[in-house]
Amino acid sequence: MLTSINELLEKEAQAVKNIPITDAYEKAVELIVEQVHNKNGKLVTSGMGKAGQIAMNIATTFCSTGIPSVFLHPSEAQHGDLGVLQKNDLLLLISNSGKTREIVELTKLAHTLNPELKYIVITSNPESPLAEESDICLLTGHPNEVCLLGMTPTTSTTVMTVIGDILVVETMRRTCFTIEEYSKRHHGGYLGEKSRELSK
Repeated sequence: MLTSINELLEKEAQAVKNIPITDAYEKAVELIVEQVHNKNGKLVTSGMGKAGQIAMNIATTFCSTGIPSVFLHPSEAQHGDLGVLQKNDLLLLISNSGKTREIVELTKLAHTLNPELKYIVITSNPESPLAEESDICLLTGHPNEVCLLGMTPTTSTTVMTVIGDILVVETMRRTCFTIEEYSKRHHGGYLGEKSRELSK
């Protein structure tokens, strides 16, 4: 088992190293800063299934680092939750295939509500409907899943999480987000206590 675990770690680590790094990251961070930090919009993340859980995690991480963000479930969006979208908001959509029906439909509904809404998309497929619809597309590098069946989202969700971390950290850098500001947003638990100590 130890050999198998080491092989899994190597495959996941290599997938992260193979993430295509382009100027799309700089453009994505600039768009987040412009729409949310400067224009007082919010980042609205969305994804279906496992990708949705990654989108939710990215939203909560952005919230704690000075970028107001919410997760919009693509199915609930069709039943009224689309109303969360406001002027200057920005959508961050995640789909490994770039063809997820609920997410593709969400882009159409959101554009009907507000044609000026911009999209950042995280996907493995540069020729997918979502990639073509996006203002900025961040590619995962299409890693093979480490799942024995090659099906279960494993490596792909690892890579999506890392891409989200890159966006968060680079946005923090661009907005000069401080430990003092962090402590105001994260009061409870160990991190809250630690951030208050460091901000003194």
